[in-house]
Parts: sequence; C-alpha cells; structure tokens
Amino acid sequence: MININIISVGKLKEKYLKMASDEYLKRLSGFCRLNIIELNEYKISDNPSAKEIENGLSAEAKIMSQYINVKSAFNIAMCIEGKKLSSEKLSKEIEKCGVNGFSTLNFIIGSSFGISEEIKNKSHLKLSMSDMTFPHQLARIMLLEQIYRSFQISKGTKYHK
Repeated sequence: MININIISVGKLKEKYLKMASDEYLKRLSGFCRLNIIELNEYKISDNPSAKEIENGLSAEAKIMSQYINVKSAFNIAMCIEGKKLSSEKLSKEIEKCGVNGFSTLNFIIGSSFGISEEIKNKSHLKLSMSDMTFPHQLARIMLLEQIYRSFQISKGTKYHK
C-alpha cells in the first residue's frame, strides 16, 4: 500500500473544510496510508517586499525538505505553472509511482505566495489544478478528491463517469 503525504503550508480553519478532509481521509484509508502534514506559514508583513516573500518561501522550504528529501518519495509540487492533467492521467501517474519503486507520494501545497523554486526543482512533477486561483485550504480538499477519484479510476468503479 502506497504512502501519500499532503504537505501543506497552513492549517484548515473552517469546520466544513475539516469535515470534508476527514471524509476523504476515511474514504482513502482502503487505498493508501494518507498523512496530512500541516506546516506553519512563515509570518510576513501585509505589504511584503519581494525579498521578504523570498525569505518566507525559503524558510518554508527548509521545513518541507525534511519530508521530500527521501529517495523512495515521488514529489509533486502543486503550482500554477505546473502541468494540467485529467483525472485519468493523474490516476496513471499515481499507478506509475508504485510500479517505478516509489513507496511514498508527496503532494506539496505552498502558502498564498506559492512554493520556493528550490522545492519545485526537487519535485518530479509540477502539477496545476487550473488556470484559476484557489485558496490553498480549498485546494487541499480538491486534491484529496482527485486522489480518491484516481484510486476509483484505477479500480474501475462507477465513481468516475
């Protein structure tokens, strides 16, 4: 059974998002070992300079690195400039990870300022959900649903029509 980590900067605050996350954790328990790793967001001013943002992303990257610098892990950076995949193609990517010897799949969700270039460069895949912008808390729920859908596609169920 594959290990999947959602490495996310920030915590879910709204009760309805926590309930949705818990539901997908329960649904996915039969397919994988899922861990949600919530990292603290680096505190920056309301009107930050480019340097302040860069420092924040760098500080977050140092913490993320302890989870992604593992040889058996396939790292996916969730970022706007990433590749867009259909649900079927994401399902195939997840299947390929196991076949190619990866025991862990890390999905990395950054803060409102994104993910550092260092982390993106260490990732095997840069993935975008859409050209639209979503709050990273909602992106986590959308990602959980797509991971669940991926397993359902692999299994050939009617969940994905």
